[in-house]
Amino acid sequence: MANTLAGQTLGKYRVLDALGRGGMAQVYRAYHPHLDRYVAIKVLRSDLVEQDEFLARFRREAHAVSGLRHPNIVQVFDFDVQDEMHYMVMELLEGDTLRARLNEYRIRGERMPLPEILRILSEVLSGLGYAHKEGIIHRDIKPANIMLTKRGQAVLTDFGIAQIVGSTQYTVSGALMGTLNYMAPEQGFKGTCDERSDIYSLGIVFYEMLTGYTPFDADTPLAILMKHLNDPLPLPSQMDPTLPHELEHVVLKALAKDAGDRFQSAAEMLAAISVALEKKVSDSPRPVIAPPGGISVQPVFSGRARQQLNDRRFAEADTNMEIPFIHQDGQVTSLLKRFTPLPISPTSAVFASLTMFTVVNLFAAMISTFSGISVFEYGWAFEIFLVAGLLAFIGWGTQTPWMLIPSIIVFGNATLLAYSAISGRWGDWFFLWMFEPLIVGFAIYLPTRLNERPKEEIQAWGRISGFALGTLAVLLACLTCSLSILTSLIR
Repeated sequence: MANTLAGQTLGKYRVLDALGRGGMAQVYRAYHPHLDRYVAIKVLRSDLVEQDEFLARFRREAHAVSGLRHPNIVQVFDFDVQDEMHYMVMELLEGDTLRARLNEYRIRGERMPLPEILRILSEVLSGLGYAHKEGIIHRDIKPANIMLTKRGQAVLTDFGIAQIVGSTQYTVSGALMGTLNYMAPEQGFKGTCDERSDIYSLGIVFYEMLTGYTPFDADTPLAILMKHLNDPLPLPSQMDPTLPHELEHVVLKALAKDAGDRFQSAAEMLAAISVALEKKVSDSPRPVIAPPGGISVQPVFSGRARQQLNDRRFAEADTNMEIPFIHQDGQVTSLLKRFTPLPISPTSAVFASLTMFTVVNLFAAMISTFSGISVFEYGWAFEIFLVAGLLAFIGWGTQTPWMLIPSIIVFGNATLLAYSAISGRWGDWFFLWMFEPLIVGFAIYLPTRLNERPKEEIQAWGRISGFALGTLAVLLACLTCSLSILTSLIR
């Protein structure tokens, strides 16, 4: 995208060069010749344009954020569409991000001075409080989205996943948007957030500025989210006993697991910070501290700071558009989808089933013809397995768990009949009939429970269960044929 847009014109703006890439857009530096103004242009990723959910969010974001007027929030000037490229024009801020500033301190083996931390936090809270009053939640507060201008002003940027309070809760195909190390528990586990979720994310930023680390880190996305939900917060004073207890109190309240126990507004948190500002704190950089044993934390390096380090493992801080959406019962929808077979049409499912039906029958017929062994004499129940597979594959194609009802009933009966036909123990039906109500009950219970799952999971379960049961039915049909051959030879 950068090669094609540099030198082109979007609306009244001439694109100069690329500044960076976010979770859903490429950012360029551009120039407005009539106003003699340099601006930043955020162009929506082309691969998202055809997805209505992303496009609707981009338009909603642009419209909502363009009305914000605050010195600590990036100013949005314009948004438009040209040649199917959706873009938003913002003020170009000269400076660097808080993420880069923290990295500079890390490279020098230092931590940010307390007065600088309190000033940045106060200014961010001022802008955040204004946005909340206007009904807009940021949803992705992190050091990379806090710009520090050359004048030393902290400015909140990238309301790229902003949500208007009171609107329909917004998720994308079961996915959440945000950054794992800074995400509030309710945002990761319920897909919902409000002003207090922003407070939590800013609390993580505050924690990182104080200690040099984010409090929760792990090797997998699910593990990080579980730590946000369950693990106790490593106390900042445990790593640095010299920290004023007033600041630790602010951190602990902002990072409460339950949103009701946090600061209920940015203004409330700002008031607590103001109390700390009244006390004299040292303005000297503080030395880097090592976390106590047993605490898994990791600094995040990027940009020039990353280039100065060798053989380090880095935690990515970019917005993740594919974070697993975890419900309260622990079901991970996006992880579920990793194991979900590709969707097919019901017609394709029927065609695949009939193909399997034909192949297995041809195999049985060839064995019977060339060996003289009658596969159908003892193994006729494989036909019933194939019918069960046909019904299950239709469930795969229609993506509904309800097709499990006839599939399981036929599959269960095929198993009982295959046992009786191959073993010749038809007298066992004296007790085998008792399995019939169990089969029917399970066939009704399982799809009913699956249909109670969140909407974004139902289709995935329909595909998984249909594909799995259909494949198992075909395999057992082949096994039944093989056992019938052995039975014929023995008898």
